[in-house]
Amino acid sequence: MADRLGTYRQKRDAGRTPEPVPDEGPLPRGDDDTFVVQEHHARRLHWDFRLERDGVLVSWALPKGLPDDPRTNHLAVHTEDHPLEYASFAGEIPKGEYGGGQVTIWDRGTYETEKWTDREVKVVLRGNRVSGRYVLFPTGGENWMIHRMDPPVAPDAVPMPERIDPVRPERRERLPRRAGAYGFEFAWGGRRSIVFSDRGTTRALDGGGRAAKAPSGLGESLSAHRVVLDGEVTDLEGRETYLIFDLLYLDGRPLVDEPYRRRRELLEGLGLAGPRWQTAPCFDDGAAVRSAAREQGLPGVVAKRLDAPYDQKKADWRLIPVRDS
Repeated sequence: MADRLGTYRQKRDAGRTPEPVPDEGPLPRGDDDTFVVQEHHARRLHWDFRLERDGVLVSWALPKGLPDDPRTNHLAVHTEDHPLEYASFAGEIPKGEYGGGQVTIWDRGTYETEKWTDREVKVVLRGNRVSGRYVLFPTGGENWMIHRMDPPVAPDAVPMPERIDPVRPERRERLPRRAGAYGFEFAWGGRRSIVFSDRGTTRALDGGGRAAKAPSGLGESLSAHRVVLDGEVTDLEGRETYLIFDLLYLDGRPLVDEPYRRRRELLEGLGLAGPRWQTAPCFDDGAAVRSAAREQGLPGVVAKRLDAPYDQKKADWRLIPVRDS
């Protein structure tokens, strides 16, 4: 019989990678009921979907992970069979090795086979993060598609918008009198950027709705999230940095009608901090922010009403320039 793990072993050096590399020999016998999904930060972020079958893990690489809605199929690239020990593997594959990058277990559990042929693999997954009926089918070469057969995971989910026009502050000379009703941010004087990130794939639009460059690596840091961010690209300590100050969409839920206070809470919960991006700070003392802006040579302060939605007519964003006095 052909060595089911021959290709796997050829691509790996047991002395250089922490991955399990079993010797040749009889394959172990399991119950053909284990599945694992591994988040793999290799050259490009993807998710590895593996099903135990006949002593190996039959594997597919999913650039956008498992679909959570039957209306959208995802690409599934059929890869080499992996050993059963790989179902518990998590770690750093060294740079330069095949698949180099960080591997974590995104989900694992058991599955039931409904059908398994060369033309169709139909299974029922029972994991901690994903469950339901899925079918995989080939479309040519190593390319397959994976389809969710059950109803959407989130029936009320709304597709990510293609475009959102940025809210712009109105220029005022003084800080608002009801200071407690506002949050205060620095006016950075940078380039406006709306970033759309869908499970690791990112694109950006500038303030005029034209295509712009998204920060490299931001999509990977967001992992499986689907988000729309608002912010500015500016020079920060000699490095071009995307300063994020608003969250407009999160995992199927539009947030533009939510109050600014709630949008900021959700944004900060994402913990976005990287080499080229970070969450812009927000404060409750406008006078102190304006004083700090003056000291740092920034153009001013943006006051944002905490209970306002993301709407140009209702947002009540105010730009208060720094005064020299």
